[in-house]
Amino acid sequence: QNSGTISKERTEELKKELASINVKCYNVFFSRNPFSLSNIKAYKEIKKIVQEDNHYDIIHMHSPIGGVCGRLACKKIFGRDLKVIYTAHGFHFYKGAPILNWLLYYPIEKWLSKYTDILITINEEDYNIAKKKFKAKKIELVHGVGVDIEKFNFEMSKEEQHILRSKIGLKDDDFVIIQIGELNKNKNQIMLIESMRQLVKKDNKIKAIIVGKGVLQECYRKKIEKYKLKDNVLLLGYRTDIKELLKISNCAVALSFREGLGINVIEEISSKVLVIVTRNRGHKELIHNEKFIIDYNDREKLIETILNVKDNKISCKVLETNYENMQKYDIKNIMCVMKRIYMEG
Repeated sequence: QNSGTISKERTEELKKELASINVKCYNVFFSRNPFSLSNIKAYKEIKKIVQEDNHYDIIHMHSPIGGVCGRLACKKIFGRDLKVIYTAHGFHFYKGAPILNWLLYYPIEKWLSKYTDILITINEEDYNIAKKKFKAKKIELVHGVGVDIEKFNFEMSKEEQHILRSKIGLKDDDFVIIQIGELNKNKNQIMLIESMRQLVKKDNKIKAIIVGKGVLQECYRKKIEKYKLKDNVLLLGYRTDIKELLKISNCAVALSFREGLGINVIEEISSKVLVIVTRNRGHKELIHNEKFIIDYNDREKLIETILNVKDNKISCKVLETNYENMQKYDIKNIMCVMKRIYMEG
């Protein structure tokens, strides 16, 4: 588990779920910072687990640091009966990435690909890089980790919407923008907060709800106070009712600088909410209409697009097309693909 990626609440939920189906669970924490000493400890813990419980058939790793620690731990036993699988949730080197990312992450991923039986990528850009440059025995393109599309496609009554809106301080006639994700620099919530300064001047009934926790929570709270937006921008923190919050939202924004594949965007489209995204490889896989793709920090285009959605200047056919495109990301399809990958080895 990458510290910071999963909330403590969700960690406890996962532990209970695993215990209920009699799955052995180890807690190994590592840092996103590749230079953190805690990653050396994580590597040693993983190596100990692999060596002591040497009955594993497959080791499947996720995230850059997890992939490094796991594959180094399995390096000496690579090529035996153990299958080493690594899912890259978006390489840190990509078109337009800082040169430091290419200098640091690219050589490591290329080297460790030699010790990878199956390298799974989740977007076409990463897949093409891996096919051309890496030496994994097999390279697969899998459309994410799976989203339960049907869970988000449900009807919520006007009364239920009214109750939920009232609980979080919204009125029935408010136009609600939702942004979901960890509160960090990459997710770029500040772009929405800055844009709200202009949007509320156009219409004070425009409200933004920002869902998630993270290192920038206090910074964002101070910004909201400074801009006198406390009544229009609500920081909701960690929530377990995402699918209900989407049903009371009029549009969603995903403004990340970098995404491997935007899971939140898939959930939002599955809820039949119009989504405005920033231009990156993970978002371009999901949104094919240029009207809803904006460049980084183009606040004017973001404001214009939100106002167009609010004023019903967007065709409903966009929603229908986006929803149809989501079916390949459905958990049932992904499970079938992963079952094949595990069985074929």
